[in-house]
Amino acid sequence: MPPPALHDLTIRQAADALRRRELSPVDLTEAVLDRVRRLDGVLNAYITVTEEAALAQARAAEREIAAGTYRGPLHGIPLAYKDLFATRGVRTTAGSRLLAGWVPDYDAEAVARLHAAGAVMLGKLNLHEFAYGVTTANPHYGPCRNPWDTTRSPGGSSGGSGAAVAAGLALGALGTDTGGSIRIPAALCGVVGLKPTYGRVSRHGVVPLAWSLDHVGPLARTVEDAALLLAAVAGFDPKDPAAADAPVPDYAAALAGDARGLRAGVLGGHFTAGADPEVLAALAAAVQTLEGCGVRTDGAELDHAGDALTAATCIMFSEASAYHERDLRERPEDYGPDVRARLELGELYRATDYLRAQRARTVFVQEVLALLDRFDVLVAPATPVPAPPIEGGDPAARLVQYTSPFNLAGLPAVSVPCGFTAAGLPVGMMLVGRPFEEATVLRAAAAYQGATDWHRRRPPL
Repeated sequence: MPPPALHDLTIRQAADALRRRELSPVDLTEAVLDRVRRLDGVLNAYITVTEEAALAQARAAEREIAAGTYRGPLHGIPLAYKDLFATRGVRTTAGSRLLAGWVPDYDAEAVARLHAAGAVMLGKLNLHEFAYGVTTANPHYGPCRNPWDTTRSPGGSSGGSGAAVAAGLALGALGTDTGGSIRIPAALCGVVGLKPTYGRVSRHGVVPLAWSLDHVGPLARTVEDAALLLAAVAGFDPKDPAAADAPVPDYAAALAGDARGLRAGVLGGHFTAGADPEVLAALAAAVQTLEGCGVRTDGAELDHAGDALTAATCIMFSEASAYHERDLRERPEDYGPDVRARLELGELYRATDYLRAQRARTVFVQEVLALLDRFDVLVAPATPVPAPPIEGGDPAARLVQYTSPFNLAGLPAVSVPCGFTAAGLPVGMMLVGRPFEEATVLRAAAAYQGATDWHRRRPPL
């Protein structure tokens, strides 16, 4: 079998070659940029490509590695960031007209940590405007398209991140997840997307959607690559008031652990209601594969999951409208129609609605933590349907049905590719774990990925 093209390398494969000086960071970056030039006119995954700066960073990485200063597995790796992350000297639009001219004089903390690890920034990725939606049909910068079928949505709001990683337009990416916005595009684009525990990764310098639900996390081709990215960005940051001062384990090392004996609760009820039969069939086969890896499975229920979805919606709408209150009053015409409608709807929630939603949150957190006393991980589809058409696709409420409750609970959750529909569209399996036990979630996901080859498939571009 011929070696993979440079843009098809995983982060681990590229890192090993860079460390051994068998591959140049400049050659790797140029190969991925060439892929961007050839394909992004179709996919529209990027809002801004920082080609000159990327090549300068790659040359600097090449000099450092040649001099024996190797920073680690992200040194010289070309990555891209959802355009919610502040980047020094590079415009940060949040996919909006309101911030179209904003050029920050600082980096978001997660970006700064990746730069400190030696990563190369290719540019800023398309998203649903202000991360407030799940289609990435952006009215200001154009719709992002799914590389498996360009008539279909890549999901959102981190749609550009999912599409870019799937199509080889970046070896990895950062996204944000408020109701499923990392896991949904990961599932619909056939890549790995990890939402860490709330507070595990700093949100400093990230344009917020809803303060108490926002999470920062990686998208990558493999579970190991996601672990490498998480290790670089995780950890306490005093600049984020929600940041948790919790130890950060060696996530990549944890993947070598045996998954045998792990207990997995396969969620039913709310987490299968309305699901496409092909999604359920792929999940059933994935559960059998987990069992073959030595994972003990049993059925599980979360009776308050529907209430959790309702509560999360109330909290998200209320907090988003509070953040945008002034701009919505002074510049309403600068918002896209769908986002403006959601912001106006959010203003109709009362303080009593918000407080009741927070009480429902407490009930759901207690329920899910009690269930996780019995199980190490919970298993469900990441989305009830495969990628919908860009025009006239499924409403947001349907795509976030399975993901949003775990934003409310703040639990770590990963989507990993687990099959394809007859039409060739990816399906994702979601694994959820206890607070700050990303290592366990990743270990289960890595065991599954090691027994399958879904993640090795590439879009027919």
